[in-house]
Amino acid sequence: MKIAIIIGATGLIGGELVEQILENPHYSKVVLLLRKPLEISHPKLVQEVINFDKLDASKIVGDDLFCAIGTTLAKAGSKDAQYKIDCTYPYEIGKIAKANGIKQYILVSSIGADANSYSFYLKTKGDLEQKIKSLGFENFVSLRPSLLLGNRKDIRFGEKVGTVLMTILSPFLLGGLKKYRGVEASKVAESMQKLANQGISGVHFIESDKI
Repeated sequence: MKIAIIIGATGLIGGELVEQILENPHYSKVVLLLRKPLEISHPKLVQEVINFDKLDASKIVGDDLFCAIGTTLAKAGSKDAQYKIDCTYPYEIGKIAKANGIKQYILVSSIGADANSYSFYLKTKGDLEQKIKSLGFENFVSLRPSLLLGNRKDIRFGEKVGTVLMTILSPFLLGGLKKYRGVEASKVAESMQKLANQGISGVHFIESDKI
């Protein structure tokens, strides 16, 4: 059995991933890298409180690294702060993970991620994809979900409106537009685990309609 490491466990997808992966028989140990511990317990679960600005390489040891970390500009307070959380942190952890022999990096990115995008958010996600790709993991998978559906702890008005609109519009998004349909966070988490346990290798970008 394997050891899974998760960053971004407090988010919508991350929370779903933690719940699901603790029940996954492929893993004997699940390590969460966090700023502060969560109020959950499980025989497989290890919570490592870390300083993301001063990483301890000894805590980033395992087989599969799952990244669901992400924030908004409003929460981060500035573009520099958002870039650090959305790109710098997961990249620096990825570098240590690769050096420590971790074979797989399973990333939650975003539909439209592109390092050359004029959108700051999509450029940040694209930058991260390219940076992780350059590290040369045995298997790197980037999932690019559209609007995430699920019950958030923090209610974001814009996303709430978007969810309602997406529910109405989804039946009309056909053909090439299917990838813009909303996707359940639980489904993204499920796909992350499946892709980490299919024995695949290389670099894979999974669009929202294929999740």
